[in-house]
Formats: sequence, C-alpha cells, structure tokens
Amino acid sequence: MNPVVPAFDRARVLVAGDVMLDRYWQGPTGRISPEAPVPVVRIQKDETRPGGAANVALNVAALGGAARLLGVVGADEAAQKLSAALLEKQVQPDFVESARCPTITKLRILSRNQQLIRLDFEESLAVLGGFDRADYLARFKAALAETAVVVLSDYGKGTLADAADLIAAARAAGRPVLVDPKGSDWRPYHGATMITPNLTELEAVVGPCPDEATIVAKGNALRATLALDALLVTRSEAGMTLLTPNQPPLHLPTEAREVFDVTGAGDTVIATFAAALAAGQDFAQAARIANLAAGIVVGKLGTATVSPAELLRAVRRQHEDDSAVLSEDELLERVALAHAQGQVVVMTNGCFDLLHVGHVRYLEAARKLGDVLIVAVNTDDSVKRLKGPTRPLNNTADRMRMLAALKCVDWVVPFAEDTPERLITHVLPNLLVKGGDYKPEAIAGYDAVTGNGGQVVVLDFYEGYSTTRIIERARG
Repeated sequence: MNPVVPAFDRARVLVAGDVMLDRYWQGPTGRISPEAPVPVVRIQKDETRPGGAANVALNVAALGGAARLLGVVGADEAAQKLSAALLEKQVQPDFVESARCPTITKLRILSRNQQLIRLDFEESLAVLGGFDRADYLARFKAALAETAVVVLSDYGKGTLADAADLIAAARAAGRPVLVDPKGSDWRPYHGATMITPNLTELEAVVGPCPDEATIVAKGNALRATLALDALLVTRSEAGMTLLTPNQPPLHLPTEAREVFDVTGAGDTVIATFAAALAAGQDFAQAARIANLAAGIVVGKLGTATVSPAELLRAVRRQHEDDSAVLSEDELLERVALAHAQGQVVVMTNGCFDLLHVGHVRYLEAARKLGDVLIVAVNTDDSVKRLKGPTRPLNNTADRMRMLAALKCVDWVVPFAEDTPERLITHVLPNLLVKGGDYKPEAIAGYDAVTGNGGQVVVLDFYEGYSTTRIIERARG
C-alpha cells in the first residue's frame, strides 16, 4: 500500500518534554591562544534553534499541524530566545518557569564546519523543587481538550520524571500518547499508546536483536509487558518496524536516497507519525508517511523539518513507474487531498491515440495553469464510437502509460462514456482545459465546473499536428 499524505491542517498535537535551546557560534580561526594550546575563534555568526522536544513541535508545525509545546525553562534570556523562535514558526509555547534551573542550552563553537567544543548549561529538573510539577500537570490536562494526539519527548532531563501521571491523564481523556523514550527503564511509559525507540535504545532494554525475527519476538514481548498498543522501532539504514497486536509486523525499508545527517531524525519520525494519526490515518499509514519523512530529513544537514510538498513529491517519486495511472476511486482520493492542501487542479481529456509533439505542447501549457494536471482518456470502445472501427491504433493501457511518462502529467484516468462529463462532475477541477476552437460553454462539464467556482479554459492547438494526418501519411 502506498503512503498517503493526509491533510495535516486538521492535526492538533500536544508535545510535552525536555525543551532546549541549541546555539551555534561560528567563525574563523587562524592562531593558537598564547594563554593555552587552544585555537582562537573569532565569532562572526550566532545562530539559535529550538532543540529537544521543541524540535518535535517544529516538525509538527512544518507539516501544517497545530503544535502546542509544554516545557520547563529558566527565568533567563535563553527562554526568551526560545519562545521567540517557536512563535516565529507557528508553535504555541506553554512554559513553566523554574526558579532554580536555567533553560537547558547547548552552545556549540564551530570553525570551518568543525565543532571545536560544546558547552552545556543545565541542571537536572528531576531534583526536588526543580519546577512546579502540579502546575505542569494542570497545564497538561487543560491542553488535552484541544489536542488529538500527545507526544512525550523524553531527553532524560527531568521534565518527564512523572511521565506515568501524564500518560494516565491523557488516556483518561481518550487521547493517544506517543513516547520517544530515554534510558533503560521504560516502566514509567506503561500504558502509553506507542513508544518509538531506535534499535540501539531497544537493545539496551531487551538485549541484542541481530535479525528481524528477534526484533519482532522481543519487541512484541516488551509491548505486551508495557501494555502498549504499538511499538515502532527505527532501524537507521534498515528502515523501521511497526508492531501491533494481532497484525503481522510491518517492515518498512528506508526511503533515504542519501544520508548526510541523522541529527533530529527521531524527532521527525514521531512528529510525523503523531500528525498523521491526528489527521485521521491509522498506525500503518502513519508509519509509512513517517518513514518517508525520515528518508527526506536525513538528506539535510543539521536538525531539519519536512514540508507537505516534500512528502507529496516523495510519494510520487516512490512509485514513479505506475503511480500516475489511476482508477477513478484512486483519482478522487488524490484530488480530495490536493483540494484540501489548496492546490490548483487542472483537468483535460482526449483519445491521445498517437502521442505527438502537438499533444505534448498542449499538455505542457495546461500544466502551467495549476499545480497538478489530470488527463482523462477515452477507453477503446469509446474511441471506436467516436473515430470509427479502425481506431484506436493503441489500446487504453498503452495510451495511458505513454501519457503518464510525460513530466507535465500528474494523473491519468480512463473513462468509458463518449464524454467525460460524469467524471468531471465528480472531480470538480479548478480548471477544465480543452484544446481547439470550442466555446467554453459548449465543453462537456462546463456547468459543473463553473457552478463550483471553477473555470473552463480553451487553449489553442499547435498547427501542423494531427493524429489523423500522421495515420494518412503512414498509409500513403
């Protein structure tokens, strides 16, 4: 089953966990300090990025979902920088302020793209009085009313020391809870909906897993022990494995074409899975789209996010040999998604018996009018009724496959009637395009398209190109 990119704008995700501020000081170095045998870096660039659980929230927002972030910060400048950076990316921060602990900050000093040193500013939030846990739990419970899915992003800094209370509150409210675990004691995550360890983290808890069979056996045993609905194991270059009760394991091969940096890939996986689940996908489809997102993000340098447009391109590329040729039901599903994401859908139709350069130029012009181009193709019987008993020269499948190979064509679908009017009334494209000297109101589907707020556009055919003329020349 191919992954489907859902309408992420319906997703409401609450991310709770250890928030951090990642800072990067960069500059050239050309000498050694006279005070000690260390390089002197002349700082020219100061960059800040939200990190930890904040990066999970950024990934949700980048997909178009509504992300609320519940964390703990200090009464300091770093907290202000973190809040400003999140608001800029459409993440809603909800921070409990600690009187004892600073905002967790990781300062990296780089020169010539090399990290020279990392300085960590942090105190464990797990200590008594590190922050007001009652206030944190109260905010968490209040946020559940506007949340579809909860993510607990645990980096072992102490914010989620009471994870069991958060999980119990979320499950009592009927909200799925996904956990990115830390450490080797996962008992606090008992009763969560799903946890998403990488293979190294899983082996630290259940022991070595040298093959898929062992991952499945030990993973299912762990899932049962922790009363989880699912377990998603990310396996680096081997992809990922989803384990759910009474279902065969779902092993997904990696979708990465090139791997530059795996930093933050786990954040992307859990964020995408949560957003897909919140948008109405089931576990298997959410895993497929999360796997696709992971393949994209590891091809970027540093912590990064993935956009819906990147996912759509990856879905099309994943099965580029046949994904453009669709049944009517498949087409309507993709059109609904395209409309939901604000894309302009263009539709045209024809026999396309012998594909020639006039067709190609016409289709290229049609594609430039919108974001996706649908070509509806007359079936063989339909062509015979329109063109005579000697046509078509090429059968429906061959004609559709030729059109699907064109870069300008996104989706190809057959129709059996003499006109595509019935199909057009179901698709309701933003633009209906026809080539020739037609009057727009005479084109099949005009009333349905214009009545829905769309337009009917007539494009000029390129002179000198005709299937009939090509056939006559070949016969002559």
